[in-house]
Amino acid sequence: MRIGHAVLLLVFGTAVGSFSQEDASRGSASTMISGKKVSIDYGRPALKGRNFADLMKQLPSDRMWRAGSGAVTTLSTATDLLIGGKKVPTGKYSLYVHCPEAGSYSIALNSDLGQPLGKIWAAAPPNRANEPYPHFEYTKAIGGKEVVRAALTKSSVPATDLLTYAFKASGSGTTLTLSWGDQAWSLEIQPAN
Repeated sequence: MRIGHAVLLLVFGTAVGSFSQEDASRGSASTMISGKKVSIDYGRPALKGRNFADLMKQLPSDRMWRAGSGAVTTLSTATDLLIGGKKVPTGKYSLYVHCPEAGSYSIALNSDLGQPLGKIWAAAPPNRANEPYPHFEYTKAIGGKEVVRAALTKSSVPATDLLTYAFKASGSGTTLTLSWGDQAWSLEIQPAN
């Protein structure tokens, strides 16, 4: 099982052992909703000539993409939000994207913030051993901690090599867009009150 986890780490970005490279490829995006900060922290894998569709074919059977590289991708909010018509309370959540072979992709926010790197990589440096990494198998126990799953709207964009998250103000809320290669997926986020 640990070998499978290591392969998944390599497929979607930076190798576990390349920490200086991983640190350089971290990204963040933030916005204000109702005067409160909403942010995403994520690893920025590069396509490096690879084909996005081919990468998606390598997803595990649960079709959950961790939508980043290295440490777990997180969404933090200092205010209650409405995502997909469902209330997301103030807090910090791991972020995954469900990518079915056919049909729309969906964002999944989960109250389970991941697993310690030391649990999946015995040689993890001591200062990183407790850093949260995504679950590579989205089991029922983990899925049971989902706060929301909301459909994403797909569009075509100018090609970008690095995975990128961005917020754009939209009325009293924002549009979150995730883009990689020549594809993008977005959804509306509104204040809950």
